[in-house]
Amino acid sequence: MRIAFRVDASERVGTGHLRRCMSLAEALRARGAELCFVLRRHDRVAERVVGDIGDTILWLDAPSGSVPLAADDPPHAGWAGLSWDRDVAETIDALAGHAPDWLVIDHYAFDARWHEAARAALGCAVLSVDDLGDRSHSVEILLDANAAIDHEEKYKGRLNGRPRMLTGPRYALLASAYRTAPRYAFSDTVDSIGIFMGGTDPGAVSAQVLRALRVDASFDGAVELVSTSANPHLADLRRACDADGRATLSLDLSDLSAFYARHDLQIGAGGTSTYERCCIGAPSVSLVLAENQLTVVPVLDAMGALRGASLEDVNGAALLAAPPLGDVVRDLIENPAARRELARIARTLVDARGAERVALAMLAREMTVRPAAISDGATLHAWRNHPATRAVSATSAEISLADHLSWLERVLADTRHTLMVAEIGKQPVGSIRFDRLDDASHEVSLYLDPALHGLGLGAHMLHAGEQAVAVAGRTMFVASVLAGNAASAALFARCGYSGGPLRYSKSIN
Repeated sequence: MRIAFRVDASERVGTGHLRRCMSLAEALRARGAELCFVLRRHDRVAERVVGDIGDTILWLDAPSGSVPLAADDPPHAGWAGLSWDRDVAETIDALAGHAPDWLVIDHYAFDARWHEAARAALGCAVLSVDDLGDRSHSVEILLDANAAIDHEEKYKGRLNGRPRMLTGPRYALLASAYRTAPRYAFSDTVDSIGIFMGGTDPGAVSAQVLRALRVDASFDGAVELVSTSANPHLADLRRACDADGRATLSLDLSDLSAFYARHDLQIGAGGTSTYERCCIGAPSVSLVLAENQLTVVPVLDAMGALRGASLEDVNGAALLAAPPLGDVVRDLIENPAARRELARIARTLVDARGAERVALAMLAREMTVRPAAISDGATLHAWRNHPATRAVSATSAEISLADHLSWLERVLADTRHTLMVAEIGKQPVGSIRFDRLDDASHEVSLYLDPALHGLGLGAHMLHAGEQAVAVAGRTMFVASVLAGNAASAALFARCGYSGGPLRYSKSIN
């Protein structure tokens, strides 16, 4: 499958949009997708971030001058530096020889008009990444990985059609390194603090945070500041670290997971990196440096996953009503129980499988099924014993691995049963079984990897399984659904089964 990304990075926009797209690209690449990025050369930031990514990079010319905004443009339309119709025309031209199946657009400047023009010209599906809910979308998938009280309300009146909604921190686009990265090991004392205020830190906030730690919070321990070579204030930041004596500066880290894990408190901007800190379980304090970060910090603060703070004379400080940074840091240093609770709640929000989930949702049409083997036993057992699977199974008790393997051996040896594993790429995502009732009909049962619910994979697995069995001439299928299992009932109805509410049937030619 061919997938294109339209995203920007610059001193003004920052690097978070591009970095999260690169995390999604990593997950797609691992599953066999061919990728290309369409980037506008606003300055040198995007070029520094992508480096030698290995994918095709298509550069659009830097915008010249400013473009007056129309009344119906999105609030952040000015970030593009040119009109939406010119941008989409240049994007279409750049992708003319690539024939993408999907186009991922991560840009606050463009709305449904851009999406519809790109889809019509390229004949592809569109996934939009958003945080704000401040513009219209016309897409197949809408991705908003932020925590929110009600995502449906957030996007009410802004969706053309009925896109699949992938919402919440379980879809946070983190690099694969976070799956296996060491988590923060809690300490009752705060021996060191980490500071990361974004890849470009256009407001030069890092040095001000360091000063607040020393002067306002009276913290005299080690401090590590992280930034990138795209930071326009590096010289000033180096001087601040040298003058401090106990502060060090780290640049262009390949991933920040180890940095988050090695400090007892983290201070950061309220952007994408917030969810990286949550994943590592690092007790965190977040500042709001831009309006879009208001979709992150207040919500996670209310959930107890971080503490919001303000810093005088910092751009964006007036957006969030929160205690001063020095007071918040001093309170957390003196209150290890509060820091421990922040870390606990944060870890429950993000499991580092967000990019994988989004990639699988995009690649669902490439799902295949294969005969199950005894080597699948441990995986099938883990899926079947998960509470979410047992809750909708005829037998809800846990099954031992030994009993499961014995059952699996019997099923594989019995020609009345056809047990298959569904895969996307080479990743198993679910299991489907057909039990022969007579020469023409089967009863079907299926379950997904419980971590992959909500991606729309069930319908693809059911269709692939039906087609595999139908080759043998068996074209009548029936399914039983437990009372209260609305998701399965909806799946079978959506896939052409009739009847219900507890028994469904379907015939295919």
